[in-house]
Amino acid sequence: MESECRKGMAFMRSHVEGLLRTPGPISGSGEWERLPPRRLINYLLSFLFHREAWVKWRAVTALGRVVNRMAEESVEAARNFMRRLMWSLNDESGGIGWGSAETMGEVMAVNETLAREYHCILLSYVQESGNPLENALLERGVLWGIGRLAEARPELVEGCGFHLLPYLESRDPILRGHALWALSFLNAPIPGRFLDALTEDETEIELYEGGELHLIQIRELAGRCFVERGVGRGPLQGTGSA
Repeated sequence: MESECRKGMAFMRSHVEGLLRTPGPISGSGEWERLPPRRLINYLLSFLFHREAWVKWRAVTALGRVVNRMAEESVEAARNFMRRLMWSLNDESGGIGWGSAETMGEVMAVNETLAREYHCILLSYVQESGNPLENALLERGVLWGIGRLAEARPELVEGCGFHLLPYLESRDPILRGHALWALSFLNAPIPGRFLDALTEDETEIELYEGGELHLIQIRELAGRCFVERGVGRGPLQGTGSA
């Protein structure tokens, strides 16, 4: 019986991985809609640790859609999922919340109810008086999650722009890039002292946007922000596809 259970779990994980690797949008896919949300979630969470970035990011997108479906059936179950992500980012959890902040941002971009209830938690991770994570790898995810939320619901992030500015001076190009990407959806002013360094920064990073991984230079992201009124909203123009 136990052996059959393990085989069933292995089959399901393989099936979910196959769905993640299938090209095309995740939302509206018949197979994704057919599988029960509560059954899918644990399998999808395991792919947040996947060594292939493309698979990890597809899992983030899928979790946003699946948790949205869960919220339509039971908003309390969806709240419990959000609390689970928050707990994984807590030192007391004993684990490392890889992908948790990204998933929080994606879920809130898709579901307005959860966004209004939990956006302050995500934003607190970049505030000195909030719950700073003090882990550069996790902060990358937080900044992406804030950017994804800002892309969909900028009104919930507008007051956070000031807290993103220190990341523009980070030695980590992904932190610089994700902060710029988030700021590109906001009206927050960016001090001129950042202009020269960022608009001349040719460092390339991978950025996940619109369901695709793009290679883009920091200066291109800066170009979206430094326009006449402080922050631009132009489309992402990468240097290629990852």
